[in-house]
Amino acid sequence: MKDLTFGTLIAVFEEIFGRTLFWAMVAAAALITIAYLWVLIRDRAVSWHKFLLAQISMPVGAVAAILFVLAVTDSGLGDMGGPIDVIVLLAVALAGAVGMAILVYTVQSLITGKQPPRGGPQLKR
Repeated sequence: MKDLTFGTLIAVFEEIFGRTLFWAMVAAAALITIAYLWVLIRDRAVSWHKFLLAQISMPVGAVAAILFVLAVTDSGLGDMGGPIDVIVLLAVALAGAVGMAILVYTVQSLITGKQPPRGGPQLKR
């Protein structure tokens, strides 16, 4: 494997996760990303209350991502052999944490709908 190309990465991820699971994860990530962008455009502002709740969920996402990768692959924490394994494990945890925060924020926004601005006097026209 002399050259690391995009096609090579896709082939490696398909081999690790299986073709069906990998493409299902890609589709889920794309749908959640589109929904997140739609919520941000619709609301035209970030709800800091929802953002705080999303941040609180980040450790759950990090642990879930690590457990998912360990369950899908044939290796465990005892098989970690060097610094690159720790870096990859931390990258998986970071991706899971960010993904969970985006998912929680999006689901909250879709369920509650667009909220009117709170606080301060309302201007009448």
